[in-house]
Amino acid sequence: MVPRTSFVPGSAVRILVFAALFFTQAWVADRAVSEGLRRIQTSSFGVSNRIMTGRVNADIVISGSSRAMVHYDPRIIESRTGLTAYNIGLNGSQTDLQLALLKAYLEHNSPPKLVVHNLDLFSFVTSREIYNPAQFLPYLAEKPIYAAIQGVYADAWKWKYVPLYGYAVEDMRFTWMLGLKGLLGFQPPEDHIKGYVPRNLPWTGDFEAFRASNPHGVRFEIEPRGVRDLEELVDTCRRANIAVLLVYSPEYTEMQALEQNRDEVIGKFHEICNRFHVPLWDYSDSAISRDRSNFYNSQHLNASGAGAFSSLFADRLVSSGILPSK
Repeated sequence: MVPRTSFVPGSAVRILVFAALFFTQAWVADRAVSEGLRRIQTSSFGVSNRIMTGRVNADIVISGSSRAMVHYDPRIIESRTGLTAYNIGLNGSQTDLQLALLKAYLEHNSPPKLVVHNLDLFSFVTSREIYNPAQFLPYLAEKPIYAAIQGVYADAWKWKYVPLYGYAVEDMRFTWMLGLKGLLGFQPPEDHIKGYVPRNLPWTGDFEAFRASNPHGVRFEIEPRGVRDLEELVDTCRRANIAVLLVYSPEYTEMQALEQNRDEVIGKFHEICNRFHVPLWDYSDSAISRDRSNFYNSQHLNASGAGAFSSLFADRLVSSGILPSK
């Protein structure tokens, strides 16, 4: 008598065929979403796509976090300096991801004459998580981007090699829907101007809530890895013969009083600048920093404040002698 079995060779074949079909469909869907996002020419993905396809090639590049993104108006800088400018400030980012984006920029675009890197009190704090991970999913083939993500998430290989994993698990904003729309030619409203995002917002009151919840102030760590990231950013530019300028753009004065180790962090900025022979411009004590009407919260200038700062900054660039000849 032939023994009964619940499993025959044909079943294995059918399972393998089903798995192959499922994987293929997931792979096609993943590539379709990413391709749709890469086709977008407006808003934040428009900025990323211009960077990754080498269509920026600016003389002056502004990098940094959201403070860079909303503080520097390239139009004003261009009009005062006569040089092209572009803002690659990255919302919600630490120096490690800012460095990765700058490296990706330099791989695809001609070297700028000047990199202006905007600093924060948290510049030496490395990423614990990534704000809006989906913004990076179409660009995981970029080595600097993927390496930076791996530095934060050990399982980042799943984002790259498991179809739809990133969009299903990490994409809390349903960015995949924007990708499908992009595949069909949809373009989101344009809210970036050469990478700059003007914020036409009044004072929000967030600072008052923050101060009430932190009556003894706040402290920002100086982590060795964060120091190395900033040093590498400066050295990356210097090795490419790109002039570097570090800037601490205006921060609301009352917030500065809450920062327990502000002098220590600013002192570390100066130490790095002295060692690498690059200038540091600190606007902490500027008139702009003392006027609340220039801000919508303690860290970010509104559009009016950004216009005033960009004009002040650009005029100083012209008179400083930092800019190479045209």
